[in-house]
Amino acid sequence: MTDATPVTPEPTSETPDQAPENAGAGQDLASRGSNRSQRPDSDAFKAFITSGWAPRAELDVEPLPAAPYTVARRAALSARFPGARLVVPAGPLKTRSNDTDYRFRPHSAFAHLTGYGTDQVPDAVLVLHPVEPGTGDGGCDHHAVLYVRPLAARDTEEFYADSRYGEFWVGARPSLDDVTTATGVEARHVDELRDALAKDVGPGGVTLLVVAGADEAVEALVEAIRAEAGVDETEAAGSAQDQELTDAEWLARAEAAYRRTDAALVEAVSELRLVKDAHEVEQMREAVAATIAGFEEVVRNLGRAVEHRRGERVIETTFDAHARLEGNTVGYETIAAAGEHATTLHWIRNDGVVRTGELVLLDAGVEVDSLYTADVTRTLPVDGEFTEVQRRVYQAVLDAADAAFAVAVPGARFRDVHAAAMEVIAARLEEWGLLPVSAAESLSAEGQQHRRWMVHGTSHHLGLDVHDCAQARRELYLDGVLEPGMVFTIEPGLYFKADDLAVPEEYRGIGVRIEDDVLVTADGNENLSAALPRRPEDVEAWMARLRG
Repeated sequence: MTDATPVTPEPTSETPDQAPENAGAGQDLASRGSNRSQRPDSDAFKAFITSGWAPRAELDVEPLPAAPYTVARRAALSARFPGARLVVPAGPLKTRSNDTDYRFRPHSAFAHLTGYGTDQVPDAVLVLHPVEPGTGDGGCDHHAVLYVRPLAARDTEEFYADSRYGEFWVGARPSLDDVTTATGVEARHVDELRDALAKDVGPGGVTLLVVAGADEAVEALVEAIRAEAGVDETEAAGSAQDQELTDAEWLARAEAAYRRTDAALVEAVSELRLVKDAHEVEQMREAVAATIAGFEEVVRNLGRAVEHRRGERVIETTFDAHARLEGNTVGYETIAAAGEHATTLHWIRNDGVVRTGELVLLDAGVEVDSLYTADVTRTLPVDGEFTEVQRRVYQAVLDAADAAFAVAVPGARFRDVHAAAMEVIAARLEEWGLLPVSAAESLSAEGQQHRRWMVHGTSHHLGLDVHDCAQARRELYLDGVLEPGMVFTIEPGLYFKADDLAVPEEYRGIGVRIEDDVLVTADGNENLSAALPRRPEDVEAWMARLRG
């Protein structure tokens, strides 16, 4: 990787290659990163590097595929916050180490409401400005504006000297016109953000709300504007408590007050994604298809994994390379857990050996360029055939998954999916003599002994985040009613650790999880990852075919 500071000219008498020992004593810490390689700052250099460039070629910017859908998404958010100014940051670049950054990924709420994926607009902020009811975008009550850091001119220092944003360093960013063409949203310079946010904010005026957790600098700006305007976010809730109201009136006031807080906005942008639109479903299909192809690549490379001292890394890098080639990246850190490592639910160290006769649990997903990710798990016999005990455990998990699929239909509650899987898990554990009580007792709220061997839940929503919609209210998530368009995982498992004295030795060190991505349809559900074999005999045949 290139040094993140422009290159210094050869040392001269004016630019010595070694400074005196005490030369840095008065230098501030922020500037010391440049000690290793100073950029030229002569007037001659500046004049020369900022001149003699051909006109920039016009970028071939097309509307983003999601743009027709984001209008309705913003309108739905607008309806929940009449009269409020809504601030949705993309987020800043984040430091990985010293002066190197992680690859930029916009906040999921920003991506959902603008259609932007990948790494094009760090520091951008989407603002929904309140307007007269019915006069906003698409007839809603807000007008959307994207405040972005546009492409700098070539006669600016940023062009050649800024390693974070300069065109010389990271390539050309989109112009304001490019952003508007891509998103269908009016674009303005981010320098205008402060004045735009502050307009009419104050007691009795516009309420200013921000998606917390996306950009600390933008949050601080919002807090400063509120303070200057004499606004306290908790005042409305407090005033409801101070009055003599009935319980119902107080609850109504408290609910209304909460609906005008940052927490309510965070909740709302999460809940908007509980039901996917047609574009989102298509992106999920693409992510799953790419993921299935990645699993096939892993199977073809299992021989290499067995031969390598860190065979789990062979599996991880095989899948991750595929994800980077065919999508944006992986949607989360790949779990490549061989043998007893499969009993550690989030094993991402992936530094173990892969042995024949054992199982390997691969939990992985490709994130496509729109940032939607799959989340699929298969547990595979390393040498292509399950042992009798491995097959017994695998079949129990598969039966639990099938029971969950049977109830994952419109009108059921999200929690019913987990309950159905647990009935099968408890019954099998009782059948094998592993439970200290009956399956019925274990399934009671006072029991739950079967959860020793499956401590995680059976399902989670899936989409822009691998654990999507995580800030949604309990009554819409865990206690929510399933609707067509919802996408979530079904992923029961059984995990018998190597030192678990509560199970016979033949089970110890076996971990099995089977995970599929499920779309609720009008008349039931669709297993989006069904093309990846699930039944043990089908897994064996599939592996044999891929390995020749």
